[in-house]
Amino acid sequence: MKTLLTITAIVEGFTGLALAIAPSLVISILLGTSLTDQGAVLIARLAGAALTAIAIACWLSRDATHSSVMVKAMLVYNTFSISLLVYAVLCIKISGQGLWPAVLFHLALLVWCVSSLWKRIR
Repeated sequence: MKTLLTITAIVEGFTGLALAIAPSLVISILLGTSLTDQGAVLIARLAGAALTAIAIACWLSRDATHSSVMVKAMLVYNTFSISLLVYAVLCIKISGQGLWPAVLFHLALLVWCVSSLWKRIR
């Protein structure tokens, strides 16, 4: 679980900081759309702060005896991430060049979370 949480911390931390610093650029790459409303920019920056907090939590729980708690939280997060990104493509009809790589990355993390938890209960 240590490697899973380390990789998650690094990628989500980078993404979170990028969203907080340059939300329009990240959204353009991910969704192929621009942020023109100041409220949307604020919400994107808030999402960046949340991702940064997730990254810190993953990093700090890497060596914890109860790291499975964080892996369970990441399982939920990855499920929501995949669902919302696929929803963006199928229902809202928006997609940037970074969207499918993000979906695949979260899917890989989701499978890794399930696998890690499964190994723990066997």
